[in-house]
Amino acid sequence: MENSKCCSVDFTEEEHHHGDEHDHDHGSGEGWKPYLPGAISFVLLVSGLLLKYIFKAAFFESWFELLWFGLAYIPVALPVLGEALESLRKGEVFTEFFLMGVATIGAFAIGQYPEGVAVMLFYAVGELFQNAAIRRSKSNIEALLDVRPKLASVFRKDTYQIVDPYEVSIGEKIQVKVGEKVPLDSVLLSEKASYNTAAITGESKPMSSSLGEDVLAGSINLDGVVELEVSKLFNDSSAAKILDLVQNATSRKSKTELLIRRLAKIYTPIVVYLAIAICFLPYFVVEDYVFQTWLYRALIFLVISCPCALVISIPLGYFGGLGAASKNGLLFKGANYLDQLTKMTTLVMDKTGTVTKGIFEIQKIVVVGQRTENDFMKGLASLEAMSNHPIAKAILEHPIEGGLFEVDEVSEIAGKGLRGKVDDQWLLAGNARLMEQFEIAFPSEIEKILDTIVLVAIDGEFAGYVTIADALKEDAKAFVDALKKVGIKELVMLSGDKDSITQKVAKSLGIENAKGGLLPEDKLQEVEALQKNGKFVAFIGDGINDAPVLAASDVGIAMGAMGSDVAIETADLIIQTDEPSKVLTGLKIAKSTQAIIWQNIYLAFGVKIAVLLLGAFGMATMWEAVFADVGVAFLAILNAVRLQRMRW
Repeated sequence: MENSKCCSVDFTEEEHHHGDEHDHDHGSGEGWKPYLPGAISFVLLVSGLLLKYIFKAAFFESWFELLWFGLAYIPVALPVLGEALESLRKGEVFTEFFLMGVATIGAFAIGQYPEGVAVMLFYAVGELFQNAAIRRSKSNIEALLDVRPKLASVFRKDTYQIVDPYEVSIGEKIQVKVGEKVPLDSVLLSEKASYNTAAITGESKPMSSSLGEDVLAGSINLDGVVELEVSKLFNDSSAAKILDLVQNATSRKSKTELLIRRLAKIYTPIVVYLAIAICFLPYFVVEDYVFQTWLYRALIFLVISCPCALVISIPLGYFGGLGAASKNGLLFKGANYLDQLTKMTTLVMDKTGTVTKGIFEIQKIVVVGQRTENDFMKGLASLEAMSNHPIAKAILEHPIEGGLFEVDEVSEIAGKGLRGKVDDQWLLAGNARLMEQFEIAFPSEIEKILDTIVLVAIDGEFAGYVTIADALKEDAKAFVDALKKVGIKELVMLSGDKDSITQKVAKSLGIENAKGGLLPEDKLQEVEALQKNGKFVAFIGDGINDAPVLAASDVGIAMGAMGSDVAIETADLIIQTDEPSKVLTGLKIAKSTQAIIWQNIYLAFGVKIAVLLLGAFGMATMWEAVFADVGVAFLAILNAVRLQRMRW
């Protein structure tokens, strides 16, 4: 039963990340073609039943009836019989393919043609149900290649030439224009540069570099044309390491076998042996033993034992959960991840873009002296309007009354800030080093502020400051509090942002275990350490730098609206609304789905066992067995539909 797909949903980890050597993927995006065999079979079956039982057509004799129902049987039976033969070739006898093949061929052998067709048609319908509910989803690891530029502008023969980054050697000089990605890990040769490194380090604030400082591959140049000296080969770059980490983490993901596969391993051989026993054992205890009679009962037993009701009822329970999740902005990449989420004991989360908005906002404005806050911000905004730095953009977002002042003689002091003449007053805006350079005294306690801070001096005197930070999402605090209430006690925050900022955010949320300043490999090591200690870890993140951890965690959760394509491709669950509190909604849906799955299992097996016993004693026909399956499937459908109507 290793390759069994009966009653299962085709989203095991192995399939999600690597594909599947056994792949009869009905309904994988081929339009109407996957539905054609079932449609042909259904039309022929219904028309045959009408001709035989309603119209009692004279021409519908035994040979013509066999031909008619044989034609109805072939379209839905060929894939199953092919799988049975393939399984036999591999030495796997007791598969559901073998069971249905023997039972339905046996039904034809004893003249029960419609029953044989109906059983196989039910299996085909079950396959279409589970494949139509959600398409097979696999991690597109190659998407990470978008992080690594395919071209590099390298200085050779007194000019810059465009070459493949693989061909660039250590020590060569490269040029990167505004908006381009740095192709290889390098050292800055220009006086200064500003980069967006969020994809690599998770740092929320763009990084400023000066002459001689390192620049990571995959960073996006934000300001001016810069020159760099290559320090590492392409395969050794930071972006290449992330790609390698994702591939390795994916291969380490543990396999999960769905419940029905485990049950089927036991169930299938038992019913086969019981059918054989029903056929031959009565010979030793029944005086008027007739082989044909007991063969008929054994075949009925096999037909009844076909797991058709389970084929439909179990996946439909999962599909109900997947549908409910989708309506609530959650995309599970496989039904098995609904099961996985209920096992979560530890939730590890990224900071930037996960519990914070990922954009800078002014947190506090402090004005020293007699100026009004509006005049203070008007002067600061006038100067910052001369810059395209993200911090400047955050300041310009703040509402002010009146237009901006005229600004003259603006100069940018690398790594420190701006200086300019605003409304005939000299204004400085920058960090503490800028104030120290111009010998501006400011309160020492300001240096203890954890947020990004812009100090302002006007005509040589300290005038105040503005703090800027990545604001928390509205539901972040409620999300963390609710997690603790439902029993997820161990919460961990891992971030590539500064440790001081990470600790501040974690403390505000009530998370005790937090670490900042982490590279992707550091995050991966932290998660693997938790797993080695027996924790079932779910990780929630949004950046390319989170992809290795998303792949390695037991359940990877990605932000879908603002998250990177790579994070979305690698994750097992995608939050389409970017609200972290949706994890709780997903957990509730997963637990409710699991409860309904068990209800369907009890129902299906209960009815199955009852009808099996009746069939063994000759008190049930194959039609009764088929209708019993239909009834179970119908009840299971109604049960699964409840998930769609529940409020979360």
